[in-house]
Amino acid sequence: MKKILAATLLLGGAALASSSLLVNGAGATFPFPLYSKWFDAYNKLRPEISFNYQSIGSGGGIQQFTAGTVDFGATDAPMSAAGLAKAPDAVHVPTVLGAVVIIYNAPVEGLKLTPEALAGVFLGKIAKWNDPAVAKVNPGVALPNTAIAVAHRSDGSGTTAIFTDYLAKVSPEWKEKVGAGKSVKWPVGLGGKGNEGVTGLVKQTPGAIGYVELAYANQNKLSMASLRNRDGAFVAPSLESTSEAAAGVEMPADYRVSITDAKGKGAWPIASFTYLLVHRDAKDAAKGDAILKFLWWAVHDGQALAAPLDYAPLPKAVVAKVERTIQGLTVQGKTVPVASAR
Repeated sequence: MKKILAATLLLGGAALASSSLLVNGAGATFPFPLYSKWFDAYNKLRPEISFNYQSIGSGGGIQQFTAGTVDFGATDAPMSAAGLAKAPDAVHVPTVLGAVVIIYNAPVEGLKLTPEALAGVFLGKIAKWNDPAVAKVNPGVALPNTAIAVAHRSDGSGTTAIFTDYLAKVSPEWKEKVGAGKSVKWPVGLGGKGNEGVTGLVKQTPGAIGYVELAYANQNKLSMASLRNRDGAFVAPSLESTSEAAAGVEMPADYRVSITDAKGKGAWPIASFTYLLVHRDAKDAAKGDAILKFLWWAVHDGQALAAPLDYAPLPKAVVAKVERTIQGLTVQGKTVPVASAR
């Protein structure tokens, strides 16, 4: 985590040497690999602007945005009504879709899990890899008679909010005993900071299981479980199954929507939009102009960079809606001709 933050700050600092404007942001680790790519690519297009993004988790991003210590925030979990009351000018702008996946470190090929078994593992009720609830849906697979070590996030996390939102939908016991949110009281397991921290825990701990964003799993070549979705099909996480989770979504005006446990035979059940948080009316003219033009670029040209990093681009209908939202944002009360930024 420290290395990633240092790299982020170095990117901003290096760009600042040849730039006249530095825009500061903080928040979700979930989209960090893509945002790093975006900020670097945009700086090449507009060298006079650089972005310094701190990958500190969605909870930290919301806090810093609300406090006004950053120019924009980033979160995977939409802000709550209580949170919006503290930051009434906050606007959620969806950027891409991502998948939260189940990673594991065990000598098992093609692991399948039911929603009930997954909840049982994270509740601490299923403690061994060869538990009957796991063996039942993995016939012919040699499951080891060894302990499962649960890894979870230790920080306020949008990835956790997505994961626990899913578990609360599929497990009444989880909903009653643990609930959903960016931070929960975990029944069992060890905590790691950021998607990076959980990835590291699982890689280093034999028998471990955890949850991270798809990009982190693929980049670290970690095994991923298939999950039985709402339609009863076992589905592996992929860009296609992530996109299908959003296929039937009715996007509300404020974009605050959950797409976990989505309908669709091929839908990955733990998917989500991820968001940038911006001000409805920016007070700083230069930074406000830069942010709006960057947003326009991100939801258009920037989408081409999503798939290579394991994020699903926004559906066309959502892009059209986001265009109207960006065009409705203002800087010191005035609209900005954002389309010219492409």
